[in-house]
Amino acid sequence: MSTRIESESVVSLTGQAVSIHEESVILLCASLFYFRIPPELWQERLKQVKDAGYNCIDVYFPWNFHELQEGSWDFTGIRDADRFLRLAAEAGLWVIARPGPYICSEWDGGALPSYLYTKQPPLRIRDNDPAFLQHVDRWYGQILPILQHHEVTRGGSVIFVQLENELDFYDCSDPAGYMAVLRDMAIAQGISVPLIACAGQGGLLQASGLTEGIVPTCNFYPDDRDPHFESKVLHYREVLHRRGVPLLVTETNRSHYLLRRLLSAGAKLLGPYLQVSGTNFGFTNATNNWGKPLAFLTSDYDFGGMISPEGHLREEAREAKLLARLIQTYGRAIAGAEPNPDGSWFVDGEKEGVLGPYTLRLEGGGELIFVTNGEDYPKQITLQNRNETQTPSTGTWTLAGSRSLALPANVPLSNWGIRGWLIASTAELYMANQQKDGVVLAFHKEGSSGEIVLAVEVTHEPIAEGMRVIHREGRYHLHLSDEETAYCRFELEDGLRFTLIVSDRLKALNAETVQLNGTITVPASQPEVSRKDPSPAPDWQFASGEGWITPAGASPALTAGKKIDFLERLGVYRGYAWYEAKAKNPTPAVRKPLGLLLHQVSDVVSLYADGDYIGTWTPGGASVFVPLNRQEVQKLQARVEIWGHSNFDDIRLPALRLPSLKGMEGMTVITAIHELTSNWRVNPAVESVMPSTATKMDETLWPMVSFGSWLSADHPSEHLFRRAFVPGDGGDSWTLHFRGLQGHARLWVNGVDAGPIHPMNPFIDLKPYVTPGQELQLDVFLQRTMGQPAGQVLIYEGTEASEFTIAAAEEAGLRVAADHAATSATSSELPLTLDSGEVGWLLAQIPNSAHDMGWRVRVAGSGLKLTVFMEGQIIGRLWLPGGAGRPTMTGGSADSFYMPGPWFRDGQAQLSIYLEAVDEQTAGRLEKLEFISV
Repeated sequence: MSTRIESESVVSLTGQAVSIHEESVILLCASLFYFRIPPELWQERLKQVKDAGYNCIDVYFPWNFHELQEGSWDFTGIRDADRFLRLAAEAGLWVIARPGPYICSEWDGGALPSYLYTKQPPLRIRDNDPAFLQHVDRWYGQILPILQHHEVTRGGSVIFVQLENELDFYDCSDPAGYMAVLRDMAIAQGISVPLIACAGQGGLLQASGLTEGIVPTCNFYPDDRDPHFESKVLHYREVLHRRGVPLLVTETNRSHYLLRRLLSAGAKLLGPYLQVSGTNFGFTNATNNWGKPLAFLTSDYDFGGMISPEGHLREEAREAKLLARLIQTYGRAIAGAEPNPDGSWFVDGEKEGVLGPYTLRLEGGGELIFVTNGEDYPKQITLQNRNETQTPSTGTWTLAGSRSLALPANVPLSNWGIRGWLIASTAELYMANQQKDGVVLAFHKEGSSGEIVLAVEVTHEPIAEGMRVIHREGRYHLHLSDEETAYCRFELEDGLRFTLIVSDRLKALNAETVQLNGTITVPASQPEVSRKDPSPAPDWQFASGEGWITPAGASPALTAGKKIDFLERLGVYRGYAWYEAKAKNPTPAVRKPLGLLLHQVSDVVSLYADGDYIGTWTPGGASVFVPLNRQEVQKLQARVEIWGHSNFDDIRLPALRLPSLKGMEGMTVITAIHELTSNWRVNPAVESVMPSTATKMDETLWPMVSFGSWLSADHPSEHLFRRAFVPGDGGDSWTLHFRGLQGHARLWVNGVDAGPIHPMNPFIDLKPYVTPGQELQLDVFLQRTMGQPAGQVLIYEGTEASEFTIAAAEEAGLRVAADHAATSATSSELPLTLDSGEVGWLLAQIPNSAHDMGWRVRVAGSGLKLTVFMEGQIIGRLWLPGGAGRPTMTGGSADSFYMPGPWFRDGQAQLSIYLEAVDEQTAGRLEKLEFISV
């Protein structure tokens, strides 16, 4: 890689700096996602970020948000990326554009359109596969011209374009080749700003291929108080510095405490992820591995950043402004600073839990010493310098709990237009105000002591208030007290005035300006105005329905006589599907149904037999056995919802793989369950088994034991278990189930490799190997660590359901269903009770809040799923506690939704809620909806 990355001399990178228009900058960058914020509020959110002191935003561009069907593109309304980028430039914010093709972001499929998963032969997504890259080229052909139009080189504010996202988390076979093709595509589309690629777990090579012309960046998500964090960051800073580029942290935690620690290690881009929260509107939620392992992402997308989904500023916004002012105060000096590894500073006193000090050598001279308290309570410490002749050690001062400070040492006052030196300080310099006739420097401190040491030439002794000044050996020592605000004013020999102001931290957090006379301007205290508007009293209407019946608005996806397949292969990429099939029953006098086996099901399946509700499951793409207690089954019905495609790639469940498909592969009526746990023969000496040898071993002297029960001193143990089974002729489906198995296992059937047995999806279809009445030989190579259970071995025999029909509805189809339900809805009140398996629509007109800013609606109830529409658009999908099928809900509030103020029409909005009672043990109950004004 060249030692300097340039973009037509507008954006340039060196090992120690980012420069824009030849000015070195620290980029303080907040994630702000247009697709999660009503477009009417884009300008407001951008202004809030700017007002908090940030100078940059990063924004993903989700491919599948703009291409809902293959070849059909939409860049209007909330999808108007061009308008969003124009507003960002008008707000004065630089932009880091992240168009994927994969973005993660807890978004449906990481933004990869799920039609990609249906292509034959299968695409190698996120890899150097020409067939996959042809599709990427179509996406880039749509989005990159928009980004190019808004580049800083063309008068816009896009300064970087990120290719891909955290590729080091994915098993890409050729990252260098893949990233080179993406680079060439970007260049072909006219992108001229630097291209970057972020590493999610530190794999710079795996994330970027270390491809020429692509700058590697880092994402860090540590424990904010990890005592070794700076050491890790400094390692990556040094690696990148040797490649001639600065440390750019494209993602990290949201606390400015942590951002200060990153700054101390030389980071030039500080990119806290999701400082601006939002909402996953529509069917854009993801599933992922944040649960056990399966989790569903809530519609509310909020990790506690400084701006809430509704636009409320949180306490962290004040911390943002303080850090931003510190960076602005040092300007070019800190933007071009480098870590100083000489270690001349150290902490004494109550140093247990104190992290650092870490030192930045400022451009133009001087240092910033970063000291961090990794504990919750204050410490009394001193800063000692091994070179006392250069910089004196400080007296004892207070480092508050959970605080990280940047303290100046030997900093030339010429940074602010005056002669002299800021020798040392135990208070943090956070603001400078250069005026025509002088300069004000503002510091903040905590505790009742501390010291600032200056070397300046003055015409007469300074005037001080709230501090004691001692002039000794050409230096002024300002001894600080517990005054809320103190100052010292100097008249300099060149006629300029110089004022130092020291206040407590609370005043610094609220400061607007500082003056030469020693005053700090803070916002006038406003009388608290209650924003709690009167809660609306909706005239609720309710229409009940049978959960298995296909609603109005659903369209046929599969007609009878055609083979059942996953929904994406039927052209259904999001929303709901309703299945119906004919069950083949055995002669009742011989056998009755013992249960149903659902094959490879995701995301949510609610099952009915002849219209009777059986239950709701979220198997994560695995199969699931459902016991039945009935004499016969004629019809099987299922309501399936695609909650979202996984945004990670995790092998533990089929639905957690990136290219996973939704719906199901089929249903089987189980008529016999064969218990096979006992009487396996075991080869206790085997170390490994290959398919070619699995059937050739003489088992005459092998011990006969229960499956997995051979005791061994080996760790891990590796054994081959063998058993025979003769399938009957009473069905057309046979499935082997290793219930409760833990460990690594692989199955051979009659010597044919049937694949690995996954502990979280331990079902193997035996049908390809079965001839009824002929013996099967089952060989299992089992590797376990001590204490792992082997579980129970079962074979389910039965008859497959047939004559499937499937109908599906996305957002538009459900709107039709809501309108149809409204024609038969009757007046209702809350609480509302739905029988298990029942569905219904709850409808009402809702007035806007008195301030026209909308509502946060908190839902109380149990055993219900809710799909919430506002004026025909999905604004929330909730799953209230209750029911064995409910997965981990994560990513934001699981019991509330946001009604944006701008989406009301003439002060009113139609609220339509699709309710599903999904607890098979008890009725679903909606207690109340609490409307909280925004």
